[in-house]
Amino acid sequence: MTIDLNADLGEGCGSDEALLDLVSSANIACGWHAGSAHAMRECARWAVEKGVSIGAHPGFNDPENFGRKEMDLPVTELYAGVLYQLGALSAIAQAEGGRIAHVKPHGALYNQAAHDARIADTIVSAVHDFDPTVAVFALAGSALAAAARAAGLVAVEEVFADRGYRADGSLVPRGEPGALLDDEDTVLARTLAMIREQRVQAVDGTWVPLNAQTVCLHGDGPHALAFARRIRAALADAGIGVRAAGPARD
Repeated sequence: MTIDLNADLGEGCGSDEALLDLVSSANIACGWHAGSAHAMRECARWAVEKGVSIGAHPGFNDPENFGRKEMDLPVTELYAGVLYQLGALSAIAQAEGGRIAHVKPHGALYNQAAHDARIADTIVSAVHDFDPTVAVFALAGSALAAAARAAGLVAVEEVFADRGYRADGSLVPRGEPGALLDDEDTVLARTLAMIREQRVQAVDGTWVPLNAQTVCLHGDGPHALAFARRIRAALADAGIGVRAAGPARD
């Protein structure tokens, strides 16, 4: 059994290079919600050196709210914004000897695309027009995953061991009770259960089936790096290998 581990990088957490020793896929911020051209270049270079799959992490152009504020944009503006961010990272990745292999939207863009077919279709259109061999990382069971498959793209279904789930499979919004899990032993056990059992317990106690193809390791907490090491070690002890998901990588 194998699983992909991914982390969001280039957002100023200070652990990017170290996290790249633990994950198989990197989602690099493209400068809108966070990051910079310099940060993109560093992350791309490190990812190439360590053999980690490079992914784009586009978000809303809203650094004041770290891209976590919902927006209602015309589809033409949304399409252009996603394509713009993919182009920026692609140029930098190519210069470092790599390429974009997947796209994972960030924050509010990710969460809105999980249930809004209009937004999901627009993101997928931008990805498809950029490069139809690029995979889309999407919340397991979401509208974004369905839209990617309908367009002929590879959809990689993502789970979050440290986030609360609702009974419909959506994430509990940040700021609401149960949104974030901070007990490391609980999160560790949940990670293994998600992979082995392909289900998660929602905040109301019901069990939600999911297709866990990649697990997000958040790297922005004070103990995130140490905990990421614990998760990687626990997977090894359980006989679960780590490899990148999605299409073939260069």
